[in-house]
Amino acid sequence: MTQTTPQTTDVLVIGAGLTGLTTAYYLQKDQKNFIVLEKQSRVGGVIHSTREKGFLFENGPNTGVVGNTTVVELFEELEQAGKCIPELGGKNVTKRFILKNAQWQCMPLGLKDAITTPLFSLWDKFRILGEPFRAKGKNPNESLAAFVKRRLGQSFLDYAIDPFIGGVYAGDPNYLITRFAVPKIYNLEQTYGSLIGGSVMKPMKEKKTELEKRVNRKTFSIHGGLTNLTTALYESAGTDKFVLGANNIKVQPAEGGYRVSYTNASNETVEILAKNVISTTGAFALEETMPFIEKELLRKIDSLIYTKVIEVALGFNQWNGIKLDGFGGLIPSKEKRDILGVLYMSSLFENRAPENGALLSIFLGGVRRQDLILLNDEGVQQIVEREIRALMGVEKFTPDLIKIMRHNHAIPQYGIDSAERFASIEKLEKMHPGLQIGGNLRNGIGMADRIKQAKELAQNVL
Repeated sequence: MTQTTPQTTDVLVIGAGLTGLTTAYYLQKDQKNFIVLEKQSRVGGVIHSTREKGFLFENGPNTGVVGNTTVVELFEELEQAGKCIPELGGKNVTKRFILKNAQWQCMPLGLKDAITTPLFSLWDKFRILGEPFRAKGKNPNESLAAFVKRRLGQSFLDYAIDPFIGGVYAGDPNYLITRFAVPKIYNLEQTYGSLIGGSVMKPMKEKKTELEKRVNRKTFSIHGGLTNLTTALYESAGTDKFVLGANNIKVQPAEGGYRVSYTNASNETVEILAKNVISTTGAFALEETMPFIEKELLRKIDSLIYTKVIEVALGFNQWNGIKLDGFGGLIPSKEKRDILGVLYMSSLFENRAPENGALLSIFLGGVRRQDLILLNDEGVQQIVEREIRALMGVEKFTPDLIKIMRHNHAIPQYGIDSAERFASIEKLEKMHPGLQIGGNLRNGIGMADRIKQAKELAQNVL
């Protein structure tokens, strides 16, 4: 059954993950008329906090970084409105570990640490000291691996960048392109000719506003879990503006904008006429939701690779392993382990585990081991037990909580095709005024990136 008279709206947002929710928040602030369609029966997308057996764990991203002014503003507004309270990582947040020869070593935090750490070779320590004098790279499509090896050496790549990329992207530095995946270090070299020199000179040359000074790049969560952030955005935007359980979403250009159809919970087809459409879904969903996109253009956009990741929440009422006094540990691919890393969540934030207990977030798969996504729960548990016993000093492996979460489209990989993808998106938007393609297929993968992009999407509405 189809309604006879379509609804009308100025803006139609597809997806109610963090990007879609934040877009809706700013549309509401600007007093725009909008509707948000979400396929799931809840908002938040991959963000979903769960409290169980005295533990509070995340079913998706665990932390973010206060990395831009939009995040600062948004958090201040939500806190002042009594909607949610940001929680910054505790004193242990700067202490991170890297595994080498089955032993955890502190990640260097500065030049002095870099030239004394056992993680890097003696030769590469001399290379690090000489980094400010090294010639600037000329290849705009240089892989991250090649970039780091050229400037800082092989051991720095193996025991600093490789585990970092494994932890953040679940990716491979040989595949990722520096200027797309880690634009900050690419821009440091291009602007200042050096990573070390740029890190020193950039703060001296930049004149920051009071707001910019509050961008502290600290690790954040939300008191009570990240779901409280998505709930705050949902309520602030107006829950009546959201349609949950919207299936078979289809967008077609129409006179004066776009005709959008979807199937509601009663299996009725509903139509909406919208002047503007904002998509915040993954690249893999565009073919279904926007069948009008020409095939060649679509191919360049939805070819984006997403890693498959397994996340395991592991809780202990009484912790009996090594001291958890840091952010967590990352594992280089050279170490040939079956996990990517471990986050010490109960060390970072309050009330994540019972007193004297521990909550760990463990990650498996990624580009290194895509095959692990096919393991059943028993197989995953066996790997986790073996690795936690070996690496975390746990003799008595009797967790009080074990939750296994699979993400088939976990993290997009910004490889050599990124420039073509970004150009194709821009071409598509120019061909169809009022259409915006957002989401993690462009502009970065972190929560801060999503929040910043969302504000821009709302501001760009025609």
